[in-house]
Amino acid sequence: MYITARADYAIRAMAELAVLGAEQRRAVLAVGTEANIPVKFLEAIFGDLVKAQLVTSKRGAGGGYALARPAAHISIADIVRAVDGPLAAVGGRAPEETVYTGASAALTNVWIALRSAMRDVLEATSLDDVVTGNFSPDVQRWLAADGAWQRRSS
Repeated sequence: MYITARADYAIRAMAELAVLGAEQRRAVLAVGTEANIPVKFLEAIFGDLVKAQLVTSKRGAGGGYALARPAAHISIADIVRAVDGPLAAVGGRAPEETVYTGASAALTNVWIALRSAMRDVLEATSLDDVVTGNFSPDVQRWLAADGAWQRRSS
């Protein structure tokens, strides 16, 4: 699985907004500085997040960005989809659209299972979970799985 820098930046930027008070906003420069994200890149990301109705923006004095709804109601999957599109794609197609023959005929099942596992984690994890570190039992189970914290080499 590959998480793009764009998705990583979007989640980190939204985490910065999640710790603000209900009526507070933060300027893109402040978010970029706090989260160590290039401002030009962040401006484009915020554009996608506004379009997806995950954040709101206000111009002028007291302006900036804020979450469009409570952090507990924004999943990490929502954010990834807003900036990168579907969670899983195989050669630019949905996993169920892949068709294989011969020895790899069952490979579509692997791609479907992978998408389902990603959904289990990314849809079950809210922005609030990230900010507080309080993850669901399912996510905690994945974190505690044998080898979860070890990188495997080829």
